[in-house]
Amino acid sequence: MAEKQPSVFIVDDDEFILDVYSVKFREKGYKVEIAMSGLEALDKIKQGFSPDIMLLDIVMPKMDGFELLKRIRDEKLLSGSLIVILTNLGQKEDVQKGLDLKVDDYVVKAYFTPSEIAKKVEDLLSKKKDNLASGSKDSSAQQS
Repeated sequence: MAEKQPSVFIVDDDEFILDVYSVKFREKGYKVEIAMSGLEALDKIKQGFSPDIMLLDIVMPKMDGFELLKRIRDEKLLSGSLIVILTNLGQKEDVQKGLDLKVDDYVVKAYFTPSEIAKKVEDLLSKKKDNLASGSKDSSAQQS
């Protein structure tokens, strides 16, 4: 039986970032869905889209990434999806806020190339798959 094509949901208001990451993940065999705002992302999620992993920017118009994350957690959406914050906000308070909202990773865009981000995503999905195979209930990264 063929393995399911992994899906990545990229939420960012920067078209260049969306294009770069869409190309990178498609090259690696991912199904890619994009949204340019938190509201658009929430709408797609509520319509039933449930990716394997979501890459979420923080600074966006209408609804920022933190608000979207809070809504996802409060409404118990995407319970089977990994969520990685991918932003240029690297202040300690921002990182802590993301971790408090139970993200699987917090990545500052400026510190990594798209190829390095793709590798991080592959590693997170591989770890999740291994945890599911071994029966682990908590597949999220341990951060403190």
